[in-house]
Amino acid sequence: MADNPQIAAEAAPEKPSAQPKPLMEKLVSLAKQRGFFYQSSEIYGGIQGVYDFGPLGVALRNNIKRAWWRSMVELRDDVVGIDAGILMNPKVWVASGHVQNFTDPLLECKKCHQRFRADQVSGKRHDEDGGEFTEARQFNLMFKTFAGPVEDSSTQVYLRPETAQGIFVNFANVLNSTRMRPPFGIAQIGKAFRNEITPGNSIFRLREFEQMELEYFVPPADEMKWLEYWKEQRLNWYLSLGIHREHLRLRAHGKEELAHYARGAFDVEYEFPFGWSELEGIAARGDYDLTAHQQASGRDMSYFDDLIRERYVPHVVEPSAGVDRTLLTLMIDAYHEEEVRGERRVVLKFHHFVAPIQVAVLPLSRKEPLTQLAQQVEHQLRPHFRTEYDDTQSIGKRYRRQDEIGTPFAVTIDFETVNDKAATIRSRDEMTQVRVPLEELVPALKERLA
Repeated sequence: MADNPQIAAEAAPEKPSAQPKPLMEKLVSLAKQRGFFYQSSEIYGGIQGVYDFGPLGVALRNNIKRAWWRSMVELRDDVVGIDAGILMNPKVWVASGHVQNFTDPLLECKKCHQRFRADQVSGKRHDEDGGEFTEARQFNLMFKTFAGPVEDSSTQVYLRPETAQGIFVNFANVLNSTRMRPPFGIAQIGKAFRNEITPGNSIFRLREFEQMELEYFVPPADEMKWLEYWKEQRLNWYLSLGIHREHLRLRAHGKEELAHYARGAFDVEYEFPFGWSELEGIAARGDYDLTAHQQASGRDMSYFDDLIRERYVPHVVEPSAGVDRTLLTLMIDAYHEEEVRGERRVVLKFHHFVAPIQVAVLPLSRKEPLTQLAQQVEHQLRPHFRTEYDDTQSIGKRYRRQDEIGTPFAVTIDFETVNDKAATIRSRDEMTQVRVPLEELVPALKERLA
C-alpha cells in the first residue's frame, strides 16, 4: 500500500468488451493507440507490408538494436561491425544467386486475380470464390530500381534483399584493414527489402524491414562446432531480453529444408498467436558466398594462416535476426491482462532493459508548484534513465497508460513533496508504492532497475 493516502487508490480501468478480441488484434490496436507502429501511408489507404514506427516503437527498436550490438560486437573481441550500402553493383546479386534463385512459387486465382505463395494454399481452387488457380510460376522477390537518369537495363539495380552480401563483398577489405583472423565475425544492422507475395500478420512479414546479421568466418574444419556455439548463444540472447523460455525453442532444419550449400541450420522459434514460427535463423553456409564472389570478381577471398602455413577460403556461420520481428515478439510475450479489483488491467511487462520508458514522472496535479517540481525531478532522472513526463488526465489513468506502454516505474510528485522533499515510486508489476526522498531517487531506481 502507498504511504501517502492521496495516491493510494488507483482509478479502475475501463470495463472490457463482452466479446474478447484475438491477441493479435488487441496488440495491433494497442500499438496504434500508444504509438508503437502504424500502417504506412495510412491516410491514403496504406501500403501492404510496410509499417511506420511511432515514438515508442522507435525507442523499443533502438533498444533492441543496442542490445544486439552490445552483445554481438562491443562485448566481444572477435567481432567488428560495418555498414554497407543498400544499393550495390548488380553483379553482386548475380554472383550470389539472388537474380536467378531468390524466388517464391506464385499462384493466381483466375477469377479474382489475387496472388498467393504456393505453400499458402491447398487444393486447386480459391476457397473464397472457387476460382481456379494458375500453374505455379517463379516470382523474384527483389525490388528493382535504376541508378542514374536513364531507365534501361544498363542502369538497373536492386534494393538489397539481405545485408549479408554487403559483408561478404567487404571480407577482404575488413581483413586487410584490421588485425582480425579466423574465427572472427563481421556484424551489420540495416534495412533490407523483399517483394513478398503475401506479407501479413502485422509486422511479422514485411516488404521493408531491418536485419541484424553476423557473418562468422571460421576454419573449414570448425564450422559445425561454431554452429552449435551460435545457436545456443542466440537462444540465450532472447532469454536475456525477458522472453519466457517456454515460448522459445530451437528447431534443426531437415535435409529437405537446407540450401544446397548449407551443412546445417537451426531456427530460434517463438510460439506466436498464429503458431510456432521463425524468430531467427542460424546457418552454416560453408564457403559458398566467398567462393562465388571470388570467382565472379576475380578478387582473392582466401585467408593465409601463418601459424599453420595454410591458405583456405573461410567457412561461414550466420545468425540472422529481424529487428521488427523481435519487436513484435517482445510485445506479444510482454502482453498481459490482469484483474484489478474486478476490472481488467492491460500491461506490457517489458524487461527494463528494453522498455521504451523506464521511469515516468507524474505530478498529482497540474497546479504549481507540483508541475515545476515534477519537471525538475524528471530532468534530474533523465541522464540516468529513459524518462517521460506526463501531467494529463487523472493519476489512475496515467498509471494505466504507463502500464500499457510497459514502463517499469512511475515517480509521483504530490502535495506532500513540497514539504517533505520525497516522492512515491510505484512499481508496474507489483503495483506497490514506496516513499523515497528526492535526493535518493537515482540510487533507489538504479537498484530497482539493476
